[in-house]
Amino acid sequence: MTAPAALGRDLATVRPSERQLAWQGMEFYGFLHFGMNTMTDREWGEGHDDPALFDPTGLDADQWVATLKSAGMTGVILTCKHHDGFCLWPSDVTDHSVASSPWRGGRGDVVAEVADAARRNGLRFGIYLSPWDRTEASYGSGTAYDDFYVAQLTELLTRYGPVFSVWLDGANGEGPNGRRQVYDWERYYAAVRESQPGAVISVCGPDVRWCGNEAGETRPDEWSVVPRALLDAERTADRSQRADDGAFARLVRSDDRDLGSRAALAGHEADPVWYPAEVNTSIRPGWFHHPAEDTSVRSVDELFAVYLRSVGGNSCFLLNVPPARDGRLHEADVAVLEGLGRRVEDFRARRIEATVAVSSGVPGDVATAWPGGVRTPWRPDDTDPLPAVTLTLARARPVEAVVLGEDITRGQRIEHVVVRGHRDGRWTTLAEANSVGYQRILTFPPTRIDAVRVEVNGARDTPVVAWVAAIGASGANRTSGVSGAIEVAEVVS
Repeated sequence: MTAPAALGRDLATVRPSERQLAWQGMEFYGFLHFGMNTMTDREWGEGHDDPALFDPTGLDADQWVATLKSAGMTGVILTCKHHDGFCLWPSDVTDHSVASSPWRGGRGDVVAEVADAARRNGLRFGIYLSPWDRTEASYGSGTAYDDFYVAQLTELLTRYGPVFSVWLDGANGEGPNGRRQVYDWERYYAAVRESQPGAVISVCGPDVRWCGNEAGETRPDEWSVVPRALLDAERTADRSQRADDGAFARLVRSDDRDLGSRAALAGHEADPVWYPAEVNTSIRPGWFHHPAEDTSVRSVDELFAVYLRSVGGNSCFLLNVPPARDGRLHEADVAVLEGLGRRVEDFRARRIEATVAVSSGVPGDVATAWPGGVRTPWRPDDTDPLPAVTLTLARARPVEAVVLGEDITRGQRIEHVVVRGHRDGRWTTLAEANSVGYQRILTFPPTRIDAVRVEVNGARDTPVVAWVAAIGASGANRTSGVSGAIEVAEVVS
């Protein structure tokens, strides 16, 4: 194993907060884009729409949340107010809300219904509150608008129970007065910390980093320890969508593919931070429901590939599923989500029971902790030259993936890992990667083997491994080639 240098040890001391740990363990959760834009068939409303247009007579929040749960999701984030400024709850500081609509006789509260449905179904609840408001007259006035925004944020944080995420995007266009607002991000963060200290603040926030695109693409290696400069909310805003154009949803940049290797951190050694990534994309071309897109719902295969790359790439996966104008999820979306849930369950069920051996130290629960979480991780001896976990199967069988994770309460330490398979007295390299972090899923063409060995041949400090699991091949060979792992064919004697 590469001897850890001083820089590596320093990087390994950067650790997640309790809120970041809780968020990372959620892995997969949903976005619900719903509001006035749903009624007007728009993506970015211009504001000032007549509240009379909002009347989703069949709204069924339990159907929304139960469907997300069927896909394997653990939480839901609701767009409580999008850029058009229409509020899905009766806000005390504006009349541009459901209270002025005919829905539920003006006594409805979409936020309350979704929060309650989430609790009933065992999912955590999060909020999206657009900083840009195209209806509010004070937008662009500075402190007066910040007062307005913090008042709305506080309403959402104090009326609806625990919140796991406050999702802040970087949209910043003109208000009704033709002016732009300079957001007081630090004041917004303070309001969240005061009312919901356990909530992560995502994207234009200090806890969860936007992956950099809305297409569901992931980096070959995702690092949670990155330069502090990435915390700059205005930097994120500059890279966010700036206009209502559909091309942005599939735009993928190539200028920031490596954010956290030692080479990328050169020059930032004094101020690294724990800032993990979230991969967000939509089940449809748009973020709000449009009837014309009912035949353009992404397939189970495509979404499962994103799932493997994101949840299996040291990120969390946020999938948007927009309810339709009648207040229900369309049957096409429901069918895909149910199929996705079955695919995720099948993948987990194919974990192969195995006998574990380690190169040094005590194995702990490394062979049985996944899925479910770390209990007693494995830490090799500090002097171990090549830390390795070997899983011996009861018989030779086709294997197509290996799942491994670090105990990130000790930081992100692994810098290179190799997966080998054994058969007929020989070890063959199946896959390799650099970063691991919370979780890495490495897939490869189904290979008949009787043992799997995971070798850590590069680390920032002594690795602490939470789990290693071998996944048997499915009959349809659905998962091969989608993880971004480096596939090689080296035979090792």
